[in-house]
Amino acid sequence: MSAVTHDEWLRRAKAFQLPGAHHIDGTDEPGGGATFPVVSPRDGRIVAEVADGGAAEIDAAVAAARRAFDTGPWPRLAPAERGRVLLRLADLLEERREELALTVSLEMGKPITDAYAIELRALITTFRWYGQLADKLTDAAPHTAPDALALVTREPTGVVGAVVPWNFPLTLAGWKIAPALAAGCTVVLKPSEHSPLSALLLGRLATEAGLPPGVLNVVSGDGPTAGRALGLHPDVDVLAFTGSTAVGRHFLRYSADSNLKRVWLELGGKSPNIVLPDAPDLDKAAATAAWGIFFNQGEMCTAPSRLLVHSSIAERVTEAVVRRARELRVGDPLDPETEMGALVGREHLDRVCDHIGNGVDEGARLRTGGGRLLAETGGTYLEPTVLDRVDPDSRLAREEIFGPVLSVLAFDDLDEAVRLANATEYGLAAGLWTSDLSTAHRVSRALKAGTVWVNCYEEGDLTVPFGGMKQSGNGRDKSVHALEKYTELKTTWIQL
Repeated sequence: MSAVTHDEWLRRAKAFQLPGAHHIDGTDEPGGGATFPVVSPRDGRIVAEVADGGAAEIDAAVAAARRAFDTGPWPRLAPAERGRVLLRLADLLEERREELALTVSLEMGKPITDAYAIELRALITTFRWYGQLADKLTDAAPHTAPDALALVTREPTGVVGAVVPWNFPLTLAGWKIAPALAAGCTVVLKPSEHSPLSALLLGRLATEAGLPPGVLNVVSGDGPTAGRALGLHPDVDVLAFTGSTAVGRHFLRYSADSNLKRVWLELGGKSPNIVLPDAPDLDKAAATAAWGIFFNQGEMCTAPSRLLVHSSIAERVTEAVVRRARELRVGDPLDPETEMGALVGREHLDRVCDHIGNGVDEGARLRTGGGRLLAETGGTYLEPTVLDRVDPDSRLAREEIFGPVLSVLAFDDLDEAVRLANATEYGLAAGLWTSDLSTAHRVSRALKAGTVWVNCYEEGDLTVPFGGMKQSGNGRDKSVHALEKYTELKTTWIQL
């Protein structure tokens, strides 16, 4: 990867044959013939025409997944054999890593360096981790009276519908697919219409790695048609979704209106990042705050979009973040030197700009950024943006923006910091910077968030669960706990 130049990535992009068909029952399927364009945010050009799936294609994919689960070999394989297939898939993903990274960069604007080093690393690690875990799970035999034997077993739930967003199209797909497959389930994946290409390629590679037909199916299409059909389908046993809170509500309604399928939701966030005067390294805290909000163009549900900083150090920390924002290299995602790429599309860029304008109208001070960049390229680029003097009750402080926009709020004491941090409908993640161990424990317990990072941000590995509280969702991705979403507990009582 390090040897691939900007010119070489451009050459590969021009020569690249991107996938365009659904992947159903182990083969590529064009569906009914309707297509939709995938527009690259890097230059506004159409990079592929992709099959546009609806109810018919979802029906076909779910039928294939149902056959594969009810009568196929996958749920009946020894767990070690399922694990070996997942490990083969991880190896194949490593072999095709540059191709997959290029696909992600083209479809959603992520810098190629991040796509290769972060997105693909996460995907490959996820399949390897669950591949290695598959044969290490155990059931239970509770102690009973001598004349009985009780068994508590975990069994695969069945057909899993997975609907994932565009900001991390492969990472978030992997977090759902890998544990579902390790448990013995079969899957129908519906990627975002903004980023279907990498998911379609993943479906092909899964079949090539040895997944039996129907075990992993990928249908491209939009939410109101393909997503709705998947959510309402009576043969889908579990629906796992990552995306907005508004759409998450739809999937709960679809479940209620169909077969009461279990719905697991990882939704939005407005994550606070609290910096106290006794932070062990204020420069590191500021640098991490800047990295966290500008990484992936701020298109990240856990982005530390609210910087809560003690008034005694607020200007020092804010100025350091502003300096970093001004230094950040924004440009073509296919340039390995680019640090921040393009926002996913024109509509999203407009929405983010509206948030900035509304914030200024509500009294926030624009410290840097706020304007569009590189308009001549046809791409959707935005300056890294920092606003301070933000009103805690303003939309800027409360609503998820999903862009490179940081809101700075000052506080005078710890109780106020916790109150501000929790003053949102979301509860996905939070950060805290302090040298005091007791403060770290007390504040972490007080924060209503699924993950709290202390003196760091966005750290962790596959051993720890990820998910939200409040309107940031339910259930957990990653770790052994993710298997709870894709398995059912069964009690067998044997009278001896």
